[in-house]
Amino acid sequence: MGKQREQVAAILDAWRTERPGLDFSPTAIFGRITRIERYEAAALRDVYRRHEVDSGEYRVLAALRRSGPDYQLTPTELYRSVLVSSATMTERLDRLERRGLIARRPAGRDRRSILVELTPAGRGVIDRANVDMLDTQAALLDGLSPRDRASLAGLLAKLAALLEHDEATRASRT
Repeated sequence: MGKQREQVAAILDAWRTERPGLDFSPTAIFGRITRIERYEAAALRDVYRRHEVDSGEYRVLAALRRSGPDYQLTPTELYRSVLVSSATMTERLDRLERRGLIARRPAGRDRRSILVELTPAGRGVIDRANVDMLDTQAALLDGLSPRDRASLAGLLAKLAALLEHDEATRASRT
């Protein structure tokens, strides 16, 4: 970490001085998650720029690529996969189609239903961008050993599962 003091630690020390009776351990975690996300977002903006996509377009291409051979999904499957509204998805699909990265095809006999298909050009873009993204993320983790990475990933997975369970429990009560 060097001579510069980690910002979240400074914030926590200030709060502990001002409000010594409060437990700031959640801020120690979520404050750092927020800071880490900012570093990652800045690094990934560069990746998207290099591959001439934005983060939303990347997510659509990635969803199609990981769907397996044929690389096709319905618009509904896509917007649920990337957690956006159907209107937002339509805008993204329009942009990607104009650039030749996806194609829309009728889905079998039902001419009202369509499939979104990754084109060879789109596959090339997502494959190159994905390698670049993974290299960029790995570089952000350079200071952590493989064991530290595995431990951190496990703890974050545990936290995510707890939060998702809590959210599902709240949703079932409404």
